[in-house]
Amino acid sequence: MSDRSAIKWTNASWNPVTGCTNLSAGCGHCYASNPPPPHIWLGVSIENATTLSRLRHLKQTNAAVRFLSFEPLLGPVGKVDLMGIHWVIASGESGPGARPMDVDWLREIRDQCQAQSVAFFFKQWGGRSPKSGGNVLDGQKWLGYPAFGYAQFSTTSH
Repeated sequence: MSDRSAIKWTNASWNPVTGCTNLSAGCGHCYASNPPPPHIWLGVSIENATTLSRLRHLKQTNAAVRFLSFEPLLGPVGKVDLMGIHWVIASGESGPGARPMDVDWLREIRDQCQAQSVAFFFKQWGGRSPKSGGNVLDGQKWLGYPAFGYAQFSTTSH
């Protein structure tokens, strides 16, 4: 577990399970299949419409907080059913060779979050470094957090 993180929306992170997909009856009692404790938030990364199936898998979890990380956002995602999702993070890619993010892809996600009452956090535009393009969309910062007793983390919610 990392007790420090450069990720803008958290202080620490830990990914105890990788590569696990519940595929057969043998998975039924796997440690990765028991409901996580309420302080554990589960999320998936979705970079474009071709990876939206991850959302269906996330919705099948019994997590207190479920979140989507549209980062790096590499293409449009289209219409997304956010029922059962508590938080959405969106971001462009950063680092050498970063691929650009289109403002319309980002607006589409933000607008869907607003319409479906899901907290929206815009992390960064991306570019050579994480701070290259800032994180202002349409004249404001979107730094929403889910409303599950974690209001102390929120600086601005929309």
